[in-house]
Amino acid sequence: MAEDSGPIATVRVLLPLPLADAYDYAVPDGMDLPPGAYVEVPLGRLQRIGVVWGPGSGQVARSRLKQVAHRFDLPPLPEVARSFVDRVARYTVSPPGAVLRMSLSSTGALEPPKPVLAYRRAGMPPEGVKLSAARRRVLAVLEDGPPRLPAELAREAGCGGSVVKGMAEAGLLEVVLLPGFDPVPQPDLARPRANLGETQREVADTLIDTVAIDGYSTTLIDGVTGSGKTEVYFEAVAAALARGRQVLVLLPEIALSGHWLDRFAARFGVRPVEWHSELTPVQRRRNWRAVALGEARVVVGARSALFLPYAELGLIVVDEEHESAFKQEDGVVYQARDMAVLRGHLGGFPVILVSATPSLETLANVEAGRYAVQHLPDRHGVAQMPAVTAIDMRRESPARGRFLSPTLREAVAETLAKGEQAMLFLNRRGYAPLTLCRHCGHRMECPNCTAWLVEHRLAGRLECHHCGHRAALPKTCPSCQSESSFAACGPGVERIAEEVDATLPEARWTIVASDTFSGPQAIADLTADLDSGAVNLLIGTQILAKGHNFPGLTLVGVVDADLGLAGGDLRAAERTWQLLHQVGGRAGRAEKPGRVLLQSFMPDHPVMQTLVANDRDGFLASEAEARRSRGLPPYGKLVALIVSGPDRGAVDRVARELGQAAPQGDGIMVLGPAEAPLALLRGRHRRRLLFKADRRIAVQPLVTEWVARVQVPGIVRVQIDIDPYSFL
Repeated sequence: MAEDSGPIATVRVLLPLPLADAYDYAVPDGMDLPPGAYVEVPLGRLQRIGVVWGPGSGQVARSRLKQVAHRFDLPPLPEVARSFVDRVARYTVSPPGAVLRMSLSSTGALEPPKPVLAYRRAGMPPEGVKLSAARRRVLAVLEDGPPRLPAELAREAGCGGSVVKGMAEAGLLEVVLLPGFDPVPQPDLARPRANLGETQREVADTLIDTVAIDGYSTTLIDGVTGSGKTEVYFEAVAAALARGRQVLVLLPEIALSGHWLDRFAARFGVRPVEWHSELTPVQRRRNWRAVALGEARVVVGARSALFLPYAELGLIVVDEEHESAFKQEDGVVYQARDMAVLRGHLGGFPVILVSATPSLETLANVEAGRYAVQHLPDRHGVAQMPAVTAIDMRRESPARGRFLSPTLREAVAETLAKGEQAMLFLNRRGYAPLTLCRHCGHRMECPNCTAWLVEHRLAGRLECHHCGHRAALPKTCPSCQSESSFAACGPGVERIAEEVDATLPEARWTIVASDTFSGPQAIADLTADLDSGAVNLLIGTQILAKGHNFPGLTLVGVVDADLGLAGGDLRAAERTWQLLHQVGGRAGRAEKPGRVLLQSFMPDHPVMQTLVANDRDGFLASEAEARRSRGLPPYGKLVALIVSGPDRGAVDRVARELGQAAPQGDGIMVLGPAEAPLALLRGRHRRRLLFKADRRIAVQPLVTEWVARVQVPGIVRVQIDIDPYSFL
């Protein structure tokens, strides 16, 4: 206990660092520090931002206590948000400070923005001041308008900044200090809802009733591609806004948000506040602060938006809930969909999950009665689901060096000749996934990862898609010194574009991949090119597979439908089925019917058969049974331990000791340690252990005790992944 006598006010402050607990600090006289207050405190020789987590523990001697240096003028982080941090930390077996770091993702926003200098007209010009033509233009710009920023004023008046500055010095202009950030536009709830069909209206009304109950629930909107799911859940958004609550909509990738933002603006008259990696630092500060102050009523963002400091959160929508992009693999490892459900439960408000291909985890919760479900079985308006055909590549092999079968190539040519649009889908970036020497067989490898370097011919380089290492293709083989001996093996989207150039001269193609398209504006530009006819053939990766509406697109050709089925991933079949169903759903979303052609060397595989038969329920039932029989998620539990470090010997020692200290008991199995498939990643050696347990077993306490039995040196990291999605 504290050894000094006399009362002293203390608080525990949680810092956004990978620390297991909060630290005690003394409260200066006259400073009010309720739980949740944002503060600055000394830590060693540095000043750190933190959050008051509660009263002091009383375990630190008064003489050793340091004082809180400063409190920021912001509403405290709500109690439910602090509980969320603690619960996420416990579930993911992570330090609470590491989770808090995700909430304090823009510390610059804690201080109010500095006022911005602007100018307005000063009234009558002072006597003797000459009015040049440039000065008259400046005054004309300000005649009936609001104050203008200096650069904006000079640009609109067509003059230099010195003219504006001179006018202020001469008394022609008055200085006005504007708020640092523009006010956040507010959604207009008076705008009419979209033209919904009967089934859509029924589902929308059910969701509105759910919002009105003012309690926790999770509802799945299970609707085919093009069924109007977005417009339906917009009605729930409107209902939550009408009740004075904030709304969060999570999207798996920011590239999906272009069409979504346009549809939101059409429904509510303004764009929502965005949160994703494409924002500038100024935008991040503005948007974080707007959320904390309650000014941002609707936020759309990637998974990290879940941890913003919402003042009055009352609804979360997780769009494309099945997407693996909602799984955070670095730092704190979490599944945003599942944590969104936890956030709704803690806050006592509804959560809506949306998908045309729901995950088995979500469907298992529906089956168990934990989630409600609403169905949208038909496309909106006259649009119909596309017909799906598998092309047996064992019988219809392309010519040497080609990858499009005659049937697919002819279908594309026929589609383009009718003035319609087509898509060729291959979930592989670059030109070729492997480059090798024809003479000695040497393969170009990444020096930092157990991975081949991918050739990006358009950019003139080799690249690792895991660590980002880049290199020029050497003129001679590093192994045998042969010149000009390299061969590209296998296709990427660039190689498909090369084949299109050679065989489909009528195609006006563009490549759409994550390394060439970034952010909502890129997708908006693409849509404009499709509308104008500048582009009639898309060649792309999974960035095109979901969330986009291209009305003129009637044909989707999948170049390698088998690509996702290889490997030991327990979700490989489910992910492949979802991806192919989603990409096929881009076809025929307007009046003209669509079709999907799947090139496959395994056309009898259950994934291909159920896609052709449009038998989603049959596929999901067989996949669920296969998982249930093996005790795999969602019918069992898995935890991965990934041991990594720059020193192979230290990594092997820690992995071996973890294997020896593994928990034992009924319903528990530990596999490994073993080299990870990516045994070297970003210069770090990697070993994996897999902890498998019955559904009824609480795995987090067992894993915490397990890791604590082993002494881990500072150069080695043990990452804990509850319910892993990646097995690399």
